[in-house]
Amino acid sequence: MITLWSLTYVAVGGALGSMCRYALVTLVSRLASSGFPYGTFTVNVLGAFLMGVWIAIMANMMPARSKDLHLLFSVGFLGGFTTFSAFTIDTFLLMEKGMMVESVLYVIGSFIVSLLALIAGMYLVRLTY
Repeated sequence: MITLWSLTYVAVGGALGSMCRYALVTLVSRLASSGFPYGTFTVNVLGAFLMGVWIAIMANMMPARSKDLHLLFSVGFLGGFTTFSAFTIDTFLLMEKGMMVESVLYVIGSFIVSLLALIAGMYLVRLTY
């Protein structure tokens, strides 16, 4: 059920996630100033890792307010932090520049590395419990 509180959790989390994404993409882009979208790649892989950690923590802790925390962190923060729209435009721009190999590596690498990061995050938490 959508309530004012649930929308507030998503909005606050999304705003914080978006600000963190902007800061990290800007930092990574300055450090790796090539034509490859390392910033977006980094936030999406890190976001997948954090989702894995979060899901494993939630499965083990089951707090009374888990729905609110899920809305704040999973839907809000990680929804604002990771970005499929930037991923697709970065892929298009690589293709437009004629960087076909890089665009294919970006798409495949983003999926595989993000999936592995999610699994790693889950297992990391499971090892500590």
